Amino acid sequence: MKRIQQSAGVQGIVIINHEGIAIRTTLDNATTVHYANLLGSLASMARGAVRDLDPNNDLTFLRIRTKKNEIILAPDKDYMLVVIQSPTS
Repeated sequence: MKRIQQSAGVQGIVIINHEGIAIRTTLDNATTVHYANLLGSLASMARGAVRDLDPNNDLTFLRIRTKKNEIILAPDKDYMLVVIQSPTS
């Protein structure tokens, strides 16, 4: 986490378990809970969409870019890594 946090533009990191509970974070509690709830359900929907397209495939990485942030999700069997960073031009 320290190495990722030191990368340019990274605002925060959250590690979420399969139940949607944040295990480790570099953000404040309210922001962590907000991201954990929303991104957990988003990852589930994205995984479902990938499986609808190809039942033998699975979601390995999701990148969302907005005007304010870029959110990178890396889901695994037990945990999901979420990195929030400033979008670069």
